[in-house]
Amino acid sequence: MGKLQFMKHRYLQFLLISVFTFLVSQSFAQNKGVINGIVIDSLGNSISSANIQIKKHNLKTTSNKSGNFSFPSVPVGHQLIRISITGFDLLESDILVSINDTTRVKFVLKEKSAGLNEVIVSASRRAESLAQTPSSVTVLTAKELNTQSTISPNLANILSYSVPGLGFSTNQTGNSGQTLRGRNVLVLIDGIPQSTPLRAGGRDIRSIDPSVIERVEVIKGATAIYGNGAEGGLINYITKKANKGKTFGGYSQAGLTGNLKGDSTIGYRFSQQLYGRVGKADYLVSGMYEKTGVYRDAEGKVISPEYGLGETKSYNGFVKVGYDFTPKQRLQLMYNYFSSRQHSKYITKEGVYDQSPAIGIYGTRIGEDEGTRYNHNANLQYTNQQIFGQTDLTANIYYQDFYTIYSNSASFYGSGQSAITSTKKGARVNLNTPLKISDQLLMQLNYGLDLMNDKTAQSLVDGRLWVPNMNMVNFAPYLQASTALFNDLTIKAGLRTENINIDVDDFNTLATGPDGAGSIAVQGGKLSYNALVFNAGARYSKYKIFNPFISYAQSFSVFELGRVLRAAKSNTLSQLETKPIIVNNYEAGFSSNLGKLNFSAAYYYSTSKLGANLLEVNGTYISQRIPERVYGFEIQADYQVLSALSIGGNYAKVEGKGDVDNDGKYDGEKDVYLNTTRIPPSKTTVYLKYSGIKNLSVDLNWMRVGSRDRFKPNATTGKYLIGEGPVKSFDLFNVATVYQLSQSLKLSLGIENLMNKVYYPAISQFYGSNVNYVRGNGRRFNLAVGYAF
Repeated sequence: MGKLQFMKHRYLQFLLISVFTFLVSQSFAQNKGVINGIVIDSLGNSISSANIQIKKHNLKTTSNKSGNFSFPSVPVGHQLIRISITGFDLLESDILVSINDTTRVKFVLKEKSAGLNEVIVSASRRAESLAQTPSSVTVLTAKELNTQSTISPNLANILSYSVPGLGFSTNQTGNSGQTLRGRNVLVLIDGIPQSTPLRAGGRDIRSIDPSVIERVEVIKGATAIYGNGAEGGLINYITKKANKGKTFGGYSQAGLTGNLKGDSTIGYRFSQQLYGRVGKADYLVSGMYEKTGVYRDAEGKVISPEYGLGETKSYNGFVKVGYDFTPKQRLQLMYNYFSSRQHSKYITKEGVYDQSPAIGIYGTRIGEDEGTRYNHNANLQYTNQQIFGQTDLTANIYYQDFYTIYSNSASFYGSGQSAITSTKKGARVNLNTPLKISDQLLMQLNYGLDLMNDKTAQSLVDGRLWVPNMNMVNFAPYLQASTALFNDLTIKAGLRTENINIDVDDFNTLATGPDGAGSIAVQGGKLSYNALVFNAGARYSKYKIFNPFISYAQSFSVFELGRVLRAAKSNTLSQLETKPIIVNNYEAGFSSNLGKLNFSAAYYYSTSKLGANLLEVNGTYISQRIPERVYGFEIQADYQVLSALSIGGNYAKVEGKGDVDNDGKYDGEKDVYLNTTRIPPSKTTVYLKYSGIKNLSVDLNWMRVGSRDRFKPNATTGKYLIGEGPVKSFDLFNVATVYQLSQSLKLSLGIENLMNKVYYPAISQFYGSNVNYVRGNGRRFNLAVGYAF
């Protein structure tokens, strides 16, 4: 009996322990919660492929394309979450998890260096941090654009002061000689090409008004990302988006411009923007009108109107409307119209090179108003995040129609005005797919197809044909891949195949004498180009103190065919020099962050077996097709002296030589320096920003354009050929001040050439001619009042 009671007792103990264990395990099983979160950068852009882990429980996941992540079963209590990804500081955060509850969190990652905090799209055709980009990039934010626009709304001026490696502004309607790192630059508006490589007209930088630009992305060095024409890099104007936080809002601005010395200089400028969101639709509508007065130099003399910006009427109309079908699907239409025409009551009186300037005197200008009649751009874009799997789609169709007229010229028989017409139609399909090779190795594939049709011609306004119609079709598939190794090393590589066909009409060259004398009948035909271009690079971003990168990139450009055709001496297309330009660009650089100091530097070296050095032969401009090498370096520094005071600046130096005897060396007796139409003088800029007075900000800029003296004048005439005139250094100071009168009302004042310096822009000096020896602006003001509602 005692034994039976003992067994019952033991059985009861076992039963109680089992029940207790079951209840405890069930309790623990129920003590779980859910964490849902999103990872974004400082600009509010989602960050995909971020590594998220709860180390205590060995739970791991990654953020998806929208930056979202989830832990569906996390023990209750305080949990330490760790988030890491290349280019951003490691973030650890304590999260309290409640029983049977969902905790929603948002993590904002800080970029590893203040100089790498921009998110860009132009380098790889997808959003990425500068810390993930192994190349030299300059980004002008909306704030920087507004500051520089306060001084001058001319984009050529704005970029000249802001972009190391870009040549000094011409102070003219065109940007001839304003190269990037000594080579041609491809200009885009939301990815739509503005440049005309078939017959470069030099009017692509000033092709839109800055009031509708959200930011400017400048990718420096040869690039194949957008194809034909990007020998020295690309400039992409990213247009503004609607303010989705309002149903209806806007910004109005009115201003006066003018010189502080001399009469008839006053001009005015008006702009109006309206924006908002209604339901799933958003919109932005903008209009701008500007009329400039007479431009005068520091002594009050009228600046020559030849290709000038004085007495010019400019217009810009912009519309962007979008519709969000779902949070992941969007259709967007953008249209921009730009026009700039000169109506001057002055004609040019030639100066004496290196002695006295060419000026404007009263007179009647011959021919039609000079300038860009119109530049139409339209872009229809469809985006779909995760159209299949984790793949994102961006598809575009675009249209550009451009027409510009040049001043009357006596460089050909009978004189006259030439005009360039260019029409581009294109389509793009771009896909981005993340690949998870392993838990530690993630890859992004960016691939797609570009299709473009470019029809360009140059004729005289009286009907004579100078350059025949050139009809180009370009079919270009591409692939870009990037991955992060060891969590801090970004590796990128890509390729693009160019398949170009150009149909050239039959034509007759312009006559050199009466009754068609000297005209040559040229039989047109078809030119075909096929090329594979490649790029690769790496950036290591673990340490703020030293963030290095290396890169190699190629670019493909159809040589400026129009210049060859109009100077043809043979009667068949096959006998002309029409080989393309393929540039190989090598670059190494780094950025550093030392507390309040940001510093960056880069060295580059680019080569091409065939270049395009511009030469003047018997009064005709031709291109010297010889091997070239271009090399240089750039440095930039910014320092936060006080919370309200910062100082910074940059220095850029570039040089280039041609191998005339084609022996693989560049130091022979026949070898030459590339002239200054290609290679700009050194450039130094320094800025000081102060905001220590309530509601007032002051930006002071200093620029020094260095000297370049590589050539000798003709021994007999004593004159310089185009591009070979010596450039003497000069210094300029500008200031921009903004005072916030109220939350909605703002007053701004910009002064260009604050010290009223007498100077000659680089283009006026290197052209080496009497008619082009034109001074730059004297002291000019830009006073404006803006109202936001």
